Amino acid sequence: MNYLVKKASAIAIAFSLLLGLLTAPVHADTALFVIESENAQLTSDLQVVTQIYGQPKPGFSGNGFVWMQNSGTLSFQVTVPETGMYAISTRYMQELSPDGRLQYLNINDVNKGSYMLPYTKEWSNFGFGFHKLNQGSNTIQVKAGWGFAYFDTFTVDYADLDPLDVQPVLTDSQATAETQILMNYLTEVYGNNIISGQQEIYGGGNDGNSELEFEWIHNLTGKYPAIRGFDLMNYNPLYGWEDGTTNRVIDWVNNRNGIATASWHINVPRDFNSYQPGEFVDWKKATYKPTETNFNTANAVIPGTKEYQYVMTTIDDLAEQLLILQDNNVPVIFRPYHEAEGNGGVNGEGAWFWWASAGAEVYKELWDMLYTELTETYGLHNLIWTYNSYVYNSSPAWYPGDAQVDIVGYDKYNTIYNRYDGLSGVPNEDAITSIFYQLVELTHGTKMVAMTENDTVPSVQNLTEEKSGWLYFCPWYGEHLMSSAFNYPDTLTELYQSNYVITLDELPNLKVDHPTPSASIVPANVEFDKYTPNPSDKAIAVNFNGNTLTSLRAGANVLAVDEDYTISGNTLLLKSAFLARLPIGEHSIIFDFNQGQDPVLKVKIVDSTPSAAISPLNATFDKAADPQQDIEISVTLNGHQLASVTNQSYSLEPGQDYTLSGNTFVLSTSYLSKLPPGQHAITFHFSGGNNADLALNVIDSDAPVPAGDLAIQSFNGNTSASTNGISPKFKLVNTGDSAIHLSDIKLRYYYTIDGESTQNFWCDWASVGSANVTSEFVKLENPVAGADYYLEIAFTNSAGTLNPGQSAEIQARFSKTNWSNYSQVDDYSFDASSSQVINNEQITGFINDQLAWGIEP
Repeated sequence: MNYLVKKASAIAIAFSLLLGLLTAPVHADTALFVIESENAQLTSDLQVVTQIYGQPKPGFSGNGFVWMQNSGTLSFQVTVPETGMYAISTRYMQELSPDGRLQYLNINDVNKGSYMLPYTKEWSNFGFGFHKLNQGSNTIQVKAGWGFAYFDTFTVDYADLDPLDVQPVLTDSQATAETQILMNYLTEVYGNNIISGQQEIYGGGNDGNSELEFEWIHNLTGKYPAIRGFDLMNYNPLYGWEDGTTNRVIDWVNNRNGIATASWHINVPRDFNSYQPGEFVDWKKATYKPTETNFNTANAVIPGTKEYQYVMTTIDDLAEQLLILQDNNVPVIFRPYHEAEGNGGVNGEGAWFWWASAGAEVYKELWDMLYTELTETYGLHNLIWTYNSYVYNSSPAWYPGDAQVDIVGYDKYNTIYNRYDGLSGVPNEDAITSIFYQLVELTHGTKMVAMTENDTVPSVQNLTEEKSGWLYFCPWYGEHLMSSAFNYPDTLTELYQSNYVITLDELPNLKVDHPTPSASIVPANVEFDKYTPNPSDKAIAVNFNGNTLTSLRAGANVLAVDEDYTISGNTLLLKSAFLARLPIGEHSIIFDFNQGQDPVLKVKIVDSTPSAAISPLNATFDKAADPQQDIEISVTLNGHQLASVTNQSYSLEPGQDYTLSGNTFVLSTSYLSKLPPGQHAITFHFSGGNNADLALNVIDSDAPVPAGDLAIQSFNGNTSASTNGISPKFKLVNTGDSAIHLSDIKLRYYYTIDGESTQNFWCDWASVGSANVTSEFVKLENPVAGADYYLEIAFTNSAGTLNPGQSAEIQARFSKTNWSNYSQVDDYSFDASSSQVINNEQITGFINDQLAWGIEP
């Protein structure tokens, strides 16, 4: 079925829904339903009053108003003529908290979210947004969260929905023809259909099978998604490598006729203080989490700082790939610096990513810097700029502005966490329409709103009944798509086969006709080793196809003819002197012709020069030993010199903290005795090659037993025997009679990895704040039955203390980066017997590195 047929069908659906909403006069002077709060059904802890603590509150209607203190539920029934969207609001006063007071809204016994009532000393109106009500009677409840508010009336009326008529005007007035054609199409679809999308796995996951999710969808539904989500994170100045993403984008758009969207999980060094611009940093020592780095985001917008220099380098790496896409006539729905606000707040307190840790104002400066650099400095005009927003009271403060945003996105993850109905373990097919229209209102309807990431895709019924006009959906990869805990296969099949959802085969031709044959090159990939004696130039055969080579470019840098390369006939020689100057890693050399698509040469720079090495790689120091012993390390220099030794940001002092004599390196007891118990990474920096790390475990065998006692309770959110994601939920309880600093606590969950792979950890929610939870995967030196790894969870100093009787809860997930399965049924710490927390002695807890709970395997 082609798009025009789908569009006509969708318009018919929308028109029939609007007819139901228009059964009452559009311009009626009175609302559909108004109730005095004192006439609602009230629980016994609510009072009908006319004054508060002897102070009258004039201006209310009826006989009084309802005073909600720290508990209570107010309920009323409303009958509506048709199933559809309705606006719910209240007339209220809240004069206790300038920061607002949290309350909950339930409709027909389903929680529809939490709402912060703003501070006001006058009777004011507050809207709970648009919600679907069923034909006939519906029960609406307001429940105290933080309470302490006064309610005068409640109103239910027909929803005045935005027409979703967005003009196809891009913020970049110099947009390429292909980008404008795509924008025209998106605005035509918006509000009438939803475009199907799917995020691919990145970095070689799925054992290198980037098509896994897409073939899974096709095998299930007979269709492919129209939009493919990519991530440009691996093109970076730290550990950057060529994972083929750019080529896959070109293939998806130019060969498979799809639409591309791209995010950018750009990382920073964990120890930015000791980082030197341009040096290699292993991916394990890089992060996007603000709690795992000393990178100062506030400095990133100040020219001259090291942070600014680093960010400009990341933009250069990004631009290199985007220029390749532009040269190949590929437009991209570009979503940088996403999910900035995180858990809310304007000062970065809820930030999930480093780019938001300095707050909204710095974030907007970062956005402006990126937009300006890419469009003006690098001349990139193939981007449709997409900003991720939320719907907190603080959300408008983060919006970069209409002049630099084309689409507003929202990432829906509410199937297991943050869902409204209190359930878990089953898909949440809610269309979250109230959130959609709040995002529409953010720009007063001038920008399209898309579901840029999600777990469960909303059902066709919810999308159409609620006229939830999301531009597209795009599930995350792995279990978020393929697990029945997130998506029912039948629902996905109905979606993909419906008239409302646009799939790959139903996209129109979004290309500009380029009839001229393009030039080509052979080979398309070369490797250059800096360690090779007398290295030779690299020869490239060029098939001009009647075109003229105008230049060679590496990113924005134009190569110098005769100096960096020569050309004779159809043979181009890349000079070895030029290649030797390139840093280690993957590079793209663009062959810029006067017309047609520009071929790209992938250049891999390696350095096989032997690195220095140390032995052993692990050592233990006991502060209680008498006498204390130095730690001796053998160093094999392989022609290099030891430049420095660091422990995090501290540089060890030669002659004081250590000595080096020949090949023998000695860590002195005077330094070791000052270190706190726990794991330390001592990094050896050499004049060339890779660094070397010594894993140093400092213990104190005479440390007293901690004063506080600890119990660990848990259950597994996913109890499948085989799963690609393990979901333990923890509760830590202080059972002693003195406070425990959470930063002194570590807990360990033991399991078998079932196939060696790197792993990712997510803290989805924690009562002490997700940002205050840290993690580490540790491989057991001596595997035992049920365990060859453990996940260690710890806390930052900001997590605070656990007083006697208090508890802290953590909802966690972890998986392998290739999304292969764990067999968790025989894991030491796994417990499928309960759906709520119970004592689990097979999870261990440590206080100051002393076992305080559980039995180690």
